[in-house]
Amino acid sequence: MPVNADFASVFYEIALLVLMAAGVGFVGLMLRQPLVVAFIAVGVLAGPDAFGLVSSVDFIETLSQISIAVLLFLVGLKLDIGLVRNLGRVAVATGLGQVTFTALFGYLICLSMGLDHVTSLYIAVALTFSSTIIIVKLLSDKQEIGALHGKIALGFLIVQDIFVVLAMVTLSAIGVGSGEQSGGLWQVLQVFLGGLAMVGVVVLFIRHLADPLLRQIARSPELMVIFAVGWAASLAALGDALGFGKELGGLLAGVSLASTEFRDSIGSRLAALRDFLLLFFFINLGASLQLSTLGDQIGPAIVLSLFVLIGNPLIVLAIMGYMGYRRRTGFLAGLTVAQISEFSLIFMAMGITLGHVTHQAMGLVTLVGLVTIALSVYMITWSHKLFAWCEPYLGLFERRHAHREAEDTEGPAETRGHDYVIFGLGRYGCRIGAKLQERGHRILGVDFDPDALAAWRRMGMDAVYGDATDPEFVAHLDLVNVRAVVSAVPRERGALTEADPQLALLHGLRDANYRGRVFLSVQKLADVDDLLRQGASVVLKPFDDAADYAVRRLTSETEDPA
Repeated sequence: MPVNADFASVFYEIALLVLMAAGVGFVGLMLRQPLVVAFIAVGVLAGPDAFGLVSSVDFIETLSQISIAVLLFLVGLKLDIGLVRNLGRVAVATGLGQVTFTALFGYLICLSMGLDHVTSLYIAVALTFSSTIIIVKLLSDKQEIGALHGKIALGFLIVQDIFVVLAMVTLSAIGVGSGEQSGGLWQVLQVFLGGLAMVGVVVLFIRHLADPLLRQIARSPELMVIFAVGWAASLAALGDALGFGKELGGLLAGVSLASTEFRDSIGSRLAALRDFLLLFFFINLGASLQLSTLGDQIGPAIVLSLFVLIGNPLIVLAIMGYMGYRRRTGFLAGLTVAQISEFSLIFMAMGITLGHVTHQAMGLVTLVGLVTIALSVYMITWSHKLFAWCEPYLGLFERRHAHREAEDTEGPAETRGHDYVIFGLGRYGCRIGAKLQERGHRILGVDFDPDALAAWRRMGMDAVYGDATDPEFVAHLDLVNVRAVVSAVPRERGALTEADPQLALLHGLRDANYRGRVFLSVQKLADVDDLLRQGASVVLKPFDDAADYAVRRLTSETEDPA
């Protein structure tokens, strides 16, 4: 059977682009860069101004649009407004404060550089979005997703997601209302009524059909994925037909499944598909950049990049400091907003479609995205060292009494009169604490996860919010009568994690003139000698010790009585 020449051309082109993405992505991985940067670079290299490899523009554009619908479906799937409410005022205050500050001053900066009002407004709004994907990945790699600053960051990222939705709804309404037909007002009304009807259908689906339907479908994980993709595509197509866009239709599809118990399973299974399809969005974006015009954008891009890299963290730090958080918590949370998001590029693409902004404006925002994403990766990765350098200059951002951290972790514990201090209140740390408590000892638990502290207190033991890698915290602990300090914090580190909690604790205790015994836990036997040389009294080996105990039980139970 003969192969259609056009089909063969598209197939070969896609194969080549995916292979290039893998190669450039590997280089990016070695440089510790997110794949977003690598994928845009592939588009630039494959574009008409470089190697000219992209000829199937329509096909790649279609995949790009599908990727946006899938991405917004997954955003809707995790759009949990209740999380903002549970995290309290700080998530809302920092989220709204950062969005307002960035939009206002970004607009004024753009005007001062000679851009028109509409373009300045678009760019200013685009600068307010931070990349949830990149931030969550980096915090997870650093094992800080459960830390107080990590939870606050997730809270104001959700506030940003809500703002993204409102901005895109506004753009869609403007796009319909700017139609040249005489019935433009009637079209707006039709879209509004159609949107209300669609939201009503989604609400009915959530209340009466979502849970029972997914319970049946979830018997087959493969079928659940197919249903999710089909549901997202159907609502995206319906949203497009009603006039408010595939993007918002996909978002509503995600929201309709967000209240079910299967949302995390669906999200995890679709993550790989999202990443694959987003490859084509960023390739399409990179290929559409006109390199000949980017030279004029370098100056404005540097100005706006510095504004995002410095201004966004500072406003978060200032708001959190005013609300009573320590400067360390505010600084670490603030660094997470030192970049713009893939949504910034999607937002600008919508503006181009509506004829509000030019490709030059998209090129400017793309340059800002490349610079801020690339640099913020290193800023978040080396956040603790950055704080150590900047700490002497951050006193302005901390109240004399940082009361909010005490409130968010259910109040500080009395740190005097304890026999043992345990850092890390996971399963291993909790078991050690429970056994010591059974022997009549007083235990103080330390962790930076408020949920872990609450669980520890429910066991009847004292706890205090703190971080083993924070020397200032260790220095303020009263360790005079403490027999031993135990660290049950995992030493395992991700590729982007620079802080070794065990060594940091050892150095902090040494600087605090602690003379008692220090017990550290490891998961790799190769770490034992290193920690002993650094000053550990005893190195605990949970897996090795558990295996020894299991072998003793096994052999004693299976020995031949004869």
